Amino acid sequence: MLRGGTSRGLYFRAEDLPADRAQRDRALLQIMGSPHVLQVNGLGGGNSLTSKVAIISRSSRPGCDVDYLFAQIGIEQAIVDTRPNCGNLLSGVGPYAIEEGLVAAQDGVTRVRIYNVNARTVVEAEVLTPRGRPAYEGEAHIDGVPGTGSPIILNFLDVQGGSTGTLFPTGSRIDMIDGLAATCIDVAIPVMILDARALGLSGNETPDILDANKDLMDRIETLRLEAGRRMGLGDVTHSVVPKPILASPAGPQAIQSRYLTPHRCHKAHAVTGAISLASCFAIPGTVPYGMCEDHQDDSRVCVLHPAGHIDIALDIRQEGEAIRIARAGVIRTARKIMKGMVFIHDTHTLDAYFPEPC
Repeated sequence: MLRGGTSRGLYFRAEDLPADRAQRDRALLQIMGSPHVLQVNGLGGGNSLTSKVAIISRSSRPGCDVDYLFAQIGIEQAIVDTRPNCGNLLSGVGPYAIEEGLVAAQDGVTRVRIYNVNARTVVEAEVLTPRGRPAYEGEAHIDGVPGTGSPIILNFLDVQGGSTGTLFPTGSRIDMIDGLAATCIDVAIPVMILDARALGLSGNETPDILDANKDLMDRIETLRLEAGRRMGLGDVTHSVVPKPILASPAGPQAIQSRYLTPHRCHKAHAVTGAISLASCFAIPGTVPYGMCEDHQDDSRVCVLHPAGHIDIALDIRQEGEAIRIARAGVIRTARKIMKGMVFIHDTHTLDAYFPEPC
């Protein structure tokens, strides 16, 4: 179990889980204690930010060290969703791969090339490894996490279109959905970006206030379902993508965000969502681009969220009409919390582990 960025999750080696997907998903639901609002019968924390799994394996892809498959585990529903991506949990993949011997540590800094299976993109993680061991203690602070930790630099490479195959999967930079202007974009994770003011909001509401507004959340869900259909994702009723983002102005090289997960507001912000919003902010003709008049230098965009902010370093290249998000960099921290054995109780799942009597 590691805290990665502003999330917490369980990290498994792929070979330690059932090879059959249905058996694997059944095991993960039991391990987390889902479906149950408190996940009291498992290791989940009753919150989408603590009901996450990272599945790691050696990579056979050229230039990559490990493969990372992310799974969002439903809390009150028996759902294991591998369609989204999690940049926060990604923060722990480098240290985990080094600890597990999947990547040889260097003395000083170890670079881990990670193939993100969900988004079909490559991320390079720079992990401090003094004396050949991952460092977790340090002076780096990220908003939404108490204390400080060792900085982990994540460079997302060519992150456009990983889930849908294109940067703007609807074919437009702005779509009108139920009378509201929305930008549907696929950078690191598919998102639907709305102007918070168009929904009668200021944009700086607390997550609790947004969560308590059932009419608002129901309307956003209706918009999200239509956005998912237009983005080619089909019926997303039982999927957490696309994620809704409520954006509002925050000044030059900055944008304020309320990121939904999708049925509740994130207490801080997902890294992948911040990358999507920051990239969209820097591309003309989109909803967030129009919230700022000064776009002289969008190589670094500050995304403000309920717990503080995330700075995203961008390298966006345009060749004719084609736009390439060559690199999006962010600093995160991680902490190893525990390592051990978790028990499952379903005898059908147990048979996958112990086919012979024991």
